[in-house]
Amino acid sequence: MSSEETIKGESRTQFGKGAARRIRREGKVPAVIYGHGNEPIHVTMPGHDTKMAIKHGGANALLRVEVEGKVHLALTKQVQADPIKGHLEHIDFVEVKKGEKVNVDVPVHLVGEASPDALVVTESNTVELEAEATHIPEFIEVSIEGAEVGTQILAGDLVLPKGSTLVTDPEDLIVNITHAPTAEEVSAELDEAESNAERGTGDVVAEAGSESTEE
Repeated sequence: MSSEETIKGESRTQFGKGAARRIRREGKVPAVIYGHGNEPIHVTMPGHDTKMAIKHGGANALLRVEVEGKVHLALTKQVQADPIKGHLEHIDFVEVKKGEKVNVDVPVHLVGEASPDALVVTESNTVELEAEATHIPEFIEVSIEGAEVGTQILAGDLVLPKGSTLVTDPEDLIVNITHAPTAEEVSAELDEAESNAERGTGDVVAEAGSESTEE
């Protein structure tokens, strides 16, 4: 289930890239809390503690953000992070209330091993659910133990936790178990790709030679 850790934030009155850079240099992260028809609340949050809380809570981490003595129940909606250094750059939260239902994308986790000659293809890594904001599953577990070639698992086949309702089309394909290519088939595909590449290079050389002759 979603985490519900308390993080103390500070009201933020300075905006723009320069202000955001100063906030990050202090080891903090700028964030915005939206929701319930209220004006967006701009806050500054402690970088490390917030990162750990979101990591612990998963894709739909639920935090209690305390700002000036008032606690906001905030559902993580979008996280921007530095792709190299990994530190948080900006967070968008949506304020929710206990008992309120929300639509969220929940990751699909595969468990088990399919038959030896099978290739497991995950067609969709997430499914959309409607769930109580304080009871959002961290992931939906899908067993592929012993699954044979030809097996298809649709969204409607997933076993959902109590209180969650599927929003994704039940007919959407989630996992497809196909025939694993043999070594011979892989080798043949590589040979064909190399042959096509060589023919393509030859065509380019021929065209270049033709153009130089005309010049």
